[in-house]
Amino acid sequence: MSCSLNAFYLMYQLMDSNRNKVAACAKHFVGDGGTHNGINENNTIIDEHGLLGIHMPPYYDSIIKGVATVMVSYSSVNGEKMHANHDLVTGYLKSKLHFRGFVISDWLGIDRITSPAGANYTYSVQAGVNAGIDMVMVPFNYTEFIEDATSLVNKRIISMSRIDDAVSRILRVKFTMGLFENPLADLSFADQLGKKEHRELAREAVRKSLVLLKNGNTPNQQFLPLPKKASKILVAGSHASNLGYQCGGWSIQWMGGSGDITAGTTIL
Repeated sequence: MSCSLNAFYLMYQLMDSNRNKVAACAKHFVGDGGTHNGINENNTIIDEHGLLGIHMPPYYDSIIKGVATVMVSYSSVNGEKMHANHDLVTGYLKSKLHFRGFVISDWLGIDRITSPAGANYTYSVQAGVNAGIDMVMVPFNYTEFIEDATSLVNKRIISMSRIDDAVSRILRVKFTMGLFENPLADLSFADQLGKKEHRELAREAVRKSLVLLKNGNTPNQQFLPLPKKASKILVAGSHASNLGYQCGGWSIQWMGGSGDITAGTTIL
């Protein structure tokens, strides 16, 4: 998550009326942008100074602005899965930074605490909830989650104070958002979807978040900017003229797709 993008998602939360705002989510906590070799869901190997100085600042800024929720990362920090990391979720985020919203897991996030995923689901429920996750995203086996969580509470492996903390945080956000007075979406806003100004805002977010990792082999041999007199430019690779691949994930569907999945151009 980038500090420069905070204003884009927080603006939706800070509108004046409860009817036309949503609760913002800062994610993915924490260090998922620094995983080893840049591999998704991998391990971020870093000392405390680097973690707090590089990866934590966007969360400082978000919490100061009143972000309502924080989503935990699939990744690990120094070998410990973030979904089971009590020191960072409860010790730092909730206690040190005084975050008062609720912490939510990623999709099937607690399942991934073990390897292979779901190998010991009861342990995953215990580790995730005790780490400080308040709301768990369980798309399929919710009955098993309820049974395991109830059993762990009855055995006092998960304390009632931990449950009270989770419920209090979730209710606080719901009360603040006015969901008890107006629990359903206001369909009168449906025509706002895809408006020109919203698309322009999205383009601005993309422009400001793009990062050029390497520009040529040396400072004296840079590829960009391209020479104005270049007669030919080679664009190669599977993504060169594939609209779906260039759009990436979360385009039309979760993992995106290949080909002309939507209206647009690859330039080529």
